[in-house]
Amino acid sequence: MDSSWKQQDPLTVEVEGQSSRKEYDDVNLARLGKRPVLKRNFGLMSMLGFSCTILITWEGIVVLFLQAYQNGGPAGAVYGFLFVWSGVTASFVVLSELVSMAPTSGGQYHWCSMMAPPGAMKLCSYLTGWLTVIGWQATYATSCYLCGTLIQGLIVLTNPSYVPQAWHGTLLFWAVNAFSIGINSGGGKLLPRFEGLILILHVLGFFAILIPVTYMADHGTATEVFTQFLNLGEWPSQGLSFFVGIMGCVFAFVGGDAAVHMSEEISNASVAVPRSIMLSVLINGSLGFAMLIAVLFCVGDIDAALESPTGYPFMHIFLQATGSIPGTAVMCSIITVMGICTSVGMLASASRQFWSFSRDRGIPGWRLWSKVTPKSAIPIYSVILTTTVACLLALINIGSSVAFNDLVSMSISGLYLSYMVVTVLLLYRRCTGGIVSARGSHAAVINTAGAQLVWGPFHLRGVPGILVNVYAMVFMTIAVFFSFWPPQKNVTVDTMNFSVVGTVGVIVLSLLYYYLRARRTYAGPLVEI
Repeated sequence: MDSSWKQQDPLTVEVEGQSSRKEYDDVNLARLGKRPVLKRNFGLMSMLGFSCTILITWEGIVVLFLQAYQNGGPAGAVYGFLFVWSGVTASFVVLSELVSMAPTSGGQYHWCSMMAPPGAMKLCSYLTGWLTVIGWQATYATSCYLCGTLIQGLIVLTNPSYVPQAWHGTLLFWAVNAFSIGINSGGGKLLPRFEGLILILHVLGFFAILIPVTYMADHGTATEVFTQFLNLGEWPSQGLSFFVGIMGCVFAFVGGDAAVHMSEEISNASVAVPRSIMLSVLINGSLGFAMLIAVLFCVGDIDAALESPTGYPFMHIFLQATGSIPGTAVMCSIITVMGICTSVGMLASASRQFWSFSRDRGIPGWRLWSKVTPKSAIPIYSVILTTTVACLLALINIGSSVAFNDLVSMSISGLYLSYMVVTVLLLYRRCTGGIVSARGSHAAVINTAGAQLVWGPFHLRGVPGILVNVYAMVFMTIAVFFSFWPPQKNVTVDTMNFSVVGTVGVIVLSLLYYYLRARRTYAGPLVEI
């Protein structure tokens, strides 16, 4: 690295008298030891669209309404959402602080390497990278699966004679997968423009559903919505039922680190990515809570909704409210389209994270997966691998749709375990004074393994930062713990949650690969410059 860079303030650096944004971003990336090989096609608004439409919280709350209602009831769903929203906000603050310090596509495993003790850095970073791989591969596959079953639900709604088949869902899954890879392999500004367009649909679609449902449906009472708790899972206590029920809300917010893995494709990443993350949790949380309250007031005959042949209670709730199959189909189509578009962004994040981990030699076959096509500046091999993994996972649906649902839990456990690791390390560092101000004598230090850590433009100072860190850690622990629980107390082979087997199994296999080979090739994030 050029020594002249090290003597400049990282927030105001100029190269050879020029102050263009691209040079500023490339210098900051060089400080982290990485060569700029991806094109920075995203701006703040397109990245905000990317972050918001990855979460699609109000759509997720509607689709996953059943889990929150069965375990917790209306009141449990309301207070569970508020608890999850606050916990996710604290978690996103932690992610924002870290990406502001080190905006790379690697995300969690890079942050782990720069904060972990030297003796534990290598293995800790490696395991965190694999946890993130598990989480994102499962999240993308789950998104495609839900889209496929939503399309099947729409067919049942408009054609009651249709009998859904498991292999139909798999084919629809593959169709969503093909659409996602088509957008992702387009190159240029196609993906950023697509995400900006979807942000508009995300907001307008909210009002297109909220207004007719609340206007046309029969309304319940405030007493029923805010005081009625249910325990249809037959858990020993209402409190336990409540925590099992919040998993639907947790999944509706999953993917907060999506923008992190696109950091090398956005201008002014250390500022723009934290802003997009925090704005996305504010926007999605507000829309999600409003939609949840509306659905709870307009739920109507809940028993009929729970037994809907579409497989999704919200479709019957909309039908009860409007009394029109075409109108309901249009409303449900908005949610389905949003789900399909979300899969596009999830593929982008999953493939970038996989590419980055391969770039640092943490993945078998890293030489191939770390390649970037020169013309489009896209890690196309990682994109192809991610879609291939998803296609293979889709075959599980033919044998058991319940087994495939365990991917939801693997998504939560994988991502939140990676969040937990970096949250604990950040708390330790900030409590021991291990991170200094960006300006002054330490301005030249880069945030890599073994270096003096420097705060980025976004961070909470003093006691408030510590309290937010602690609360985020408590929430993450609860989310991970209950992600492995089944939806009801009396489980069978069909209702058992086997996600712990998948999560632990991948960790064991990654450790086996580590001791056989990766410990000789993986040394944490490589310094390429």
